[in-house]
Amino acid sequence: MLTILFDGIAYGMLLFIIAVGLAITLGLMNFINLAHGAFAMAGGYITVVLMNRYGVSFYLCLPIAFLAMAVVGVVLERTLYRRLYSASHLDQVLFSVGLVFMSVAAVQYFMGGQQQLIHLPPELSGRTEIFGIGVGRYRLFITIVCAVLVVALQLALTKTRFGSQLRAAVDDGRVARGLGINVSTVFALTFAAGSGLAGLGGAMGAEILGLDPNFPLKFMVYFLIVVTVGGTSTITGPFLAALLLGIADVAGKYYVPEIGAFVIYAVMVIMLVLRPHGLFAREGGR
Repeated sequence: MLTILFDGIAYGMLLFIIAVGLAITLGLMNFINLAHGAFAMAGGYITVVLMNRYGVSFYLCLPIAFLAMAVVGVVLERTLYRRLYSASHLDQVLFSVGLVFMSVAAVQYFMGGQQQLIHLPPELSGRTEIFGIGVGRYRLFITIVCAVLVVALQLALTKTRFGSQLRAAVDDGRVARGLGINVSTVFALTFAAGSGLAGLGGAMGAEILGLDPNFPLKFMVYFLIVVTVGGTSTITGPFLAALLLGIADVAGKYYVPEIGAFVIYAVMVIMLVLRPHGLFAREGGR
């Protein structure tokens, strides 16, 4: 039971790191980017190529995936996404869904449709005993890394000058510009951070979630569930929602494999009935 709980927590942590960028762009920037999973897929493929073809260390691949997707995020934000900030949500959805299918087709063409595999370092393979509980070493690694990132994100948004500028830009962009805040740059950096985190999550999740050209389509619903159940006004909401859904999904597939995939949707429906605006919803935003 405790092993399943730990595996669910690790899975939830991974979902959060990938989905948090969507929570930021949707909740703070009021932009629906359903192509977020494509950034995660790209981070995973960068890791696969660097490790399998060029022998790059797995540990080095993680920051490379983050930086590469952050750069791609900035480029796309400057050239494409910023033009749709004032567009309707329907236009944003159609545009980002189009990007998803373009990315799927591109990966299918260049990398093929087969499942991609990576070989973890020996120290991350296998299981270890902690207080008598069998814990997967790689899942423990994911949990620790994600926990550090959660704390860093919360501090960055609530305790730093940049976090204050971002909240000001979201609440009233005109006033923020009058105060000397470069709203355009703030949004670009925010989008880059969200894209980079998605790439990092995809790199770490390639071994657990699996990696193939349909990755953005398979997990799009999961990311949306995390954001919907958790709400978009805080980091805490999506984090707790990701943990809850991760544990529910792992436990459901273990105890009732016949309907295991249904459990996560049942949890979503129950949570939305009880908290229709998310776990920590509040008024505000743009």
